[in-house]
Amino acid sequence: MANWSYPPPAPLLLHLGLLSLLLPALSAAAAIRHGLIRKPSADIPAFREAPAFRNGDACGGGRIHVTMTLDSNYLRGTIAAVLSVLQHATCPEDVEFHFLWPRFDRGVLSTIRSTFPGLNFRVYRFDSNRVRGKISKSIRQALDQPLNYARIYLAEIIPQDVKRVIYLDSDLVVVDDIARLWTVDLDGRVLAAPEYCHANFTSYFSGEFWSDPSLARTFEGRRPCYFNTGVMVVDLERWRGGEYTRRMEAWMAVQRRRRIYDLGSMPPFLLVLAGEIKAVDHRWNQHGLGGDNLEGLCRGLHPGPISLLHWSGKGKPWLRLDSRRPCSVDHLWAPYDLFRISSTHSLEG
Repeated sequence: MANWSYPPPAPLLLHLGLLSLLLPALSAAAAIRHGLIRKPSADIPAFREAPAFRNGDACGGGRIHVTMTLDSNYLRGTIAAVLSVLQHATCPEDVEFHFLWPRFDRGVLSTIRSTFPGLNFRVYRFDSNRVRGKISKSIRQALDQPLNYARIYLAEIIPQDVKRVIYLDSDLVVVDDIARLWTVDLDGRVLAAPEYCHANFTSYFSGEFWSDPSLARTFEGRRPCYFNTGVMVVDLERWRGGEYTRRMEAWMAVQRRRRIYDLGSMPPFLLVLAGEIKAVDHRWNQHGLGGDNLEGLCRGLHPGPISLLHWSGKGKPWLRLDSRRPCSVDHLWAPYDLFRISSTHSLEG
């Protein structure tokens, strides 16, 4: 058995010195593999500060209102999405963000402020109790979270002086000027989004739904098409007047009794609005990049121009990048990642 004297011999000092250098990196890598975000020290934020984005000379056409949920579990995605909106906007100072969160979180608020010091934003509390008795188990646990249903209550939460909003999920990046989506003509409709009429619409509801004529006839007189609720332009005034929240809650009550769908907050939107929305170009939601809801396998891009990349599905780009098992499309998200530990992506080569 070795009997080391103090101070240790030079070779041991060298090994200890190398170990002291490697431990922080190894600890960071371990945190990455487990999908964790370590709390920052008091004076170093977990995210780098974003550049300051200024309006172009032709700006001054009024506010663009963008709504997102704010959750510590998806904060990394939210910050990347906000950065992408600002970076590609001709008038970034005209964009105002409306964040919905389940409770006051000082750390999250501090992170938003330190990452985007000049950001125009407001934060509102979404009372999770509003939906706890209305949610039924879906195909994926993330879809069961109360905050996932906040998009149904936008018209009640956001102040009446805001007439229209763009709703965005937290697992996307915008690669075009958001003003082009903001100015879409709704043609008197309450909602605009890309429609996917080639999708098998019947697959979004259970056999019990389609076998019951009283339920299936809800689509009579409509040509229903699937649309993804992660990217929407919403007329809040028309929503309030049409009682769309109450109508969706009614379908959520049916779901609790009959099990008519499996995909969280999206089917109530389809039941009430499919076939009655204003369709916008598919370029505004290149969705499904996170794969399916069970395995999250890699998927490629659809052909055609792209204005927005959306990692809907189980696979999220920050988790796949950190696990060293990214899909090719995940590298399109990486340039918007301001998380400090992301600099360790090259640790394992």
